[in-house]
Amino acid sequence: MATLFHSARKLDAHGQVDDFWMLVDCDTITSTGSGHAHPAATEKVDVAGRWLVPGFIDLHGHGGGGHAYDDGPGALTAALATHRQHGTTRSVISLVANPINDLLATLDTIAEFAARDPLVLGAHLEGPFLAPENRGAPSPEYLLEPSPATVDLLLNAARGTLRQITIAPELPNALEAMDILVEAGVAVAIGHTMADEVLARRAFDAGARILTHAFNAMPGIHHRAPGPIVAAFNDDRVTLELILDGMHVHPSVARLAFGAAPGRIALVTDAMAAAGSDDGEYTLGSRDVTVRDGLATLSGTTTIAGSTLTQDAALRLAVTDARVPPLDAVTALTLTPARALGLEHRHGLLSPGFAADAVLLDDDWQVTDVWAAGGRIRG
Repeated sequence: MATLFHSARKLDAHGQVDDFWMLVDCDTITSTGSGHAHPAATEKVDVAGRWLVPGFIDLHGHGGGGHAYDDGPGALTAALATHRQHGTTRSVISLVANPINDLLATLDTIAEFAARDPLVLGAHLEGPFLAPENRGAPSPEYLLEPSPATVDLLLNAARGTLRQITIAPELPNALEAMDILVEAGVAVAIGHTMADEVLARRAFDAGARILTHAFNAMPGIHHRAPGPIVAAFNDDRVTLELILDGMHVHPSVARLAFGAAPGRIALVTDAMAAAGSDDGEYTLGSRDVTVRDGLATLSGTTTIAGSTLTQDAALRLAVTDARVPPLDAVTALTLTPARALGLEHRHGLLSPGFAADAVLLDDDWQVTDVWAAGGRIRG
């Protein structure tokens, strides 16, 4: 069944087109254009001048709607449903450091889930290969060195669905592990690290292509010690994740990052279970988390433990508070994360041959309707 979207203000990484139309057949965009003349279709959607943008892609999230992604298939389904209502049509399922056998079992669960749900792009391991000094929320007893044997265990459990892994490059065997992971088609990120600029550059030369939640859980920028953030700014191969909730990174710093790495900022949620839900008591992996006024911290501490962010809120904050041009903000939610995963041939644009994932937004950048793989999931 063909569906025609018409009378839209299209905005994607290729620019803005007014009076835009798009024809969708099943899960794929088949043709696009502008003006009043457009193809016949079984169903028509009058966009009525609202923004039409590609579906959002979240490289990094742990849960939502009161549910953690690693609490089993039912919780995973419920958490994803929350984020899909906010425009995230494709998700990478992030796992924090846990006992290795628990991680292996959860990777197996995600592999089975992804086989049934094409909107799940695979898994992201944010641990166990983290620096103890900058581990963030994970328990220190679950951290491991990235030995080839452990890397093989994780790859085998994921059965080809491990999309991303975060590694502190200063750990023993880290650069060698990156070789194995890159060869296996995994997007390697550096993060939760004490690495300096020189070591970060070595990691990027070894195949790392993502900086996990830039500015958080890593050395900051110092005028005599630029650190991994500046190394990522200066390397056109690297995508920088950014948690733009106004708490992890100040909007002025976010604006600086967009200017320093144009087209290479990916807005991620790093969301834990409280995203799209209420303040209260939650868990992140094995750790207790308290959420107050939308800020998630390890219970009894000031250590931030993920976010309560949804990607539509990140878009609004980028445009209004960080004063990022809307085209750049939308790109950071769509084509840039797709490119970081090597999926830019299929995701992130409203163009023929691309996945039929689309979000309608009003003039205040509020989500009104969402389609994923050609099917309506909100509106």
